[in-house]
Amino acid sequence: MQILDIFKKITSIPHCSKDTKKLQEFIVNFAKNYDFVVEIDSAGNILCYKNRRKVCLQSHYDMVCVGKAPDIEVFEKDGYLRAKDSSLGADNGIGVALMLYFISKDIEAEYLFTNDEEIGLIGANELELELKAKYMLNLDSEEIGSIFIGCAGGVDIFASKRSENEKISKKGVYEIKTIPFPGGHSGVDIDKDIPNAIKVLASYLSDIDDYQLILFEGGERINSISSFATALIALDKYPPKNDFITIKSKDSKQQFAIKDGEKVVKFLSGFAHGVRECDFDLKIPKTSINLAIVKLNIKEIDISLSARSMDNEKLTKIEKETKDLLESLDFIVESKGKYPAWKPKIGGFSKKVFDIYKKHFKNVIFKAIHAGLESAILSKKFPHLEIVSIGPNIQNPHSIHERVEINSIEVFVKIVEEILDEIS
Repeated sequence: MQILDIFKKITSIPHCSKDTKKLQEFIVNFAKNYDFVVEIDSAGNILCYKNRRKVCLQSHYDMVCVGKAPDIEVFEKDGYLRAKDSSLGADNGIGVALMLYFISKDIEAEYLFTNDEEIGLIGANELELELKAKYMLNLDSEEIGSIFIGCAGGVDIFASKRSENEKISKKGVYEIKTIPFPGGHSGVDIDKDIPNAIKVLASYLSDIDDYQLILFEGGERINSISSFATALIALDKYPPKNDFITIKSKDSKQQFAIKDGEKVVKFLSGFAHGVRECDFDLKIPKTSINLAIVKLNIKEIDISLSARSMDNEKLTKIEKETKDLLESLDFIVESKGKYPAWKPKIGGFSKKVFDIYKKHFKNVIFKAIHAGLESAILSKKFPHLEIVSIGPNIQNPHSIHERVEINSIEVFVKIVEEILDEIS
């Protein structure tokens, strides 16, 4: 399948968020090679077209790099593409590959490749390119058989303060690490009972009496559930054993620990990470918050969180509550990258997509997703656009267990091709 060859080529080009220049150059040269007009804006978004048509295909070309990524080694197992010890980048590399595949077949449409979606939908927020299409297919969903017509809004919250130090008075120093946990997407996986390594480690430490905290670090990405955490503590006796924890004695030259470090750890242990409220009609979380990244050392304390909600008022509420809580603990707190929810709506275009989809997949349903899609921002920037989001089966995105089902890619290609054929 030619699209898989294109996707594998994409995985060989580094394109972690904030470092997408090489893939940008590849996309631009690829489109120009097929005589497409190419426009690029200051945010790194790319628009390709010939004679503009009714439909715009849209994917983001950055990826979440976990494990060995961007050094990605793709392999096939049990009908899935996976990567060895790294995230795969099927989110959203399959969408990018599909768009390049159609460009190579000279299928006319507007092809919008957006940049840095994974770190706050930056490309969509800063889009300067003009879209003339009436309809948009966002190709960033991860479930074959589902047509997404709504998504959560989100906001990232960052808290920091300087540490106060105290002399280490305990006899031993120990390195405490969690075992590797699966990790996952902080939106679509937040209700799957995946352990958050930060919470696991903080809960373990909070049960230890009279230790001194030297270091605590956990989390990989703002939009990923933490898969690993580590701490360095001073203690007079060997720490208790735990099935989810590894312990090593350290010959440390550390002289200072974090004053009141135990209090910060108890805050992390007690913080209500995960789903806060459910949407029973859509059968998805309504509001959630991810305790994403923690860095505690003798110089500073930094905590990063990502909140989501299907309701803009609820998003504002959880943002305020979290900031109020952190400020009460003397943190300096700021919010970044806030984007709105995309309110579910079934229109003429979504009905047409539904009818075409049913020819290739019997059990089709309309859904909303508890994750941020650029559709929310683009629908606000271009009110004339009717947008739906579809995609193949991608499991465990933003983790080393990410995989994409090959058969679902084949179905996905046929559906998008027929949509373009019938509507354009």
